[in-house]
Amino acid sequence: MKVSQCVALVTGGASGLGEAVVRRLANSGARAAVLDLDEEKGAALAEKLGGAAIFLKTDVTDEESVKAAVEAALERLGRINLLVNCAGIAPAAKVLGRGGPHSLDLFVKVIQVNLVGTFNVIRLAVEKMAANPPGEDGERGVIINTASTAAFEGQIGQAAYSASKGGVVSLTLPLARELASLGIRVVTIAPGIMETPMLLGMPEMVRESLGKAVPFPQRLGKPEEFAMLVEQIVENTLLNGACLRLDGALRMQAR
Repeated sequence: MKVSQCVALVTGGASGLGEAVVRRLANSGARAAVLDLDEEKGAALAEKLGGAAIFLKTDVTDEESVKAAVEAALERLGRINLLVNCAGIAPAAKVLGRGGPHSLDLFVKVIQVNLVGTFNVIRLAVEKMAANPPGEDGERGVIINTASTAAFEGQIGQAAYSASKGGVVSLTLPLARELASLGIRVVTIAPGIMETPMLLGMPEMVRESLGKAVPFPQRLGKPEEFAMLVEQIVENTLLNGACLRLDGALRMQAR
């Protein structure tokens, strides 16, 4: 599949990694539906990219919201053959902190957004992808999910986040095996420390320290590098059922 032939759904597409993906897709001739809760940023991005993008306010944890977004994207863009799941949250909390035990509501919320939300969009998008005419190698679609290095080396305070991202990693192979007969590939990216809005809000000294923890290159990852990998996954049909680390050989310490 060529990126220029893609019509994509990008969750969390109004900022951070998702925004970088939407911009790269648009610059490569693809069209994208930006699925996000942030109306202001989502609408502004779609307006800036013109006919290459549309914005659809979407709550990935809500079945009806995602159904409506998928149907609207299909109606307005004609088909869906790429899904990039970037929507996620990353609150930190210890299992037993100064204020007492970890909030169960917070744990459930993180799982609901990062894992259940990812699966919710996948299952509804797959139904539309399966109806696409097969291309080269019988390919009908590509699903790219976002995990994290925290899925493998979660730090203290990341119990909920690591569990949610570990679930995304574990989804990859069984989904790839099941959807193979439909010509739909599934790949997960596990980024390290990236220059997302959350990290850019930290003091420069903290960001420099985080960057120096990366063996090479000694810096934070750029959202554009994540988007570049998305494009490479789309165009390399043999990439399937894999989780690709994008982290400069970083292995997170306990804290």
